[in-house]
Amino acid sequence: MAIIVNIYYTGEGANAKRFAEEMVSSGTVDKIRAEEGNLRYEYFFPMDDEHTVLLIDSWVDQAAIDRHHHSPMMNTIINLREKYDLHMKVERYISDENDLPKSDKAFVRS
Repeated sequence: MAIIVNIYYTGEGANAKRFAEEMVSSGTVDKIRAEEGNLRYEYFFPMDDEHTVLLIDSWVDQAAIDRHHHSPMMNTIINLREKYDLHMKVERYISDENDLPKSDKAFVRS
């Protein structure tokens, strides 16, 4: 089981993109990726919404997320969200530990 969290950061102009760029250039993203239990931490830019950045964040379990929320990186993230005046929408998913169903595999090109 993994916990996947999609966070949509939205702000004025290119603020969301600037936030993501500063997260990367400051080394914060690398530090988060190195945290115990982190499986994925990647930003994506929706083609039809220039004001939003999507973060796909994945952790092995809730304990790993809790440790992350108490890490020094959270202060950096909070300060940057404030700096760029971003608002968030959060979606949370639990991965299916089973492999893709056979009926779905027919539509996946490897």
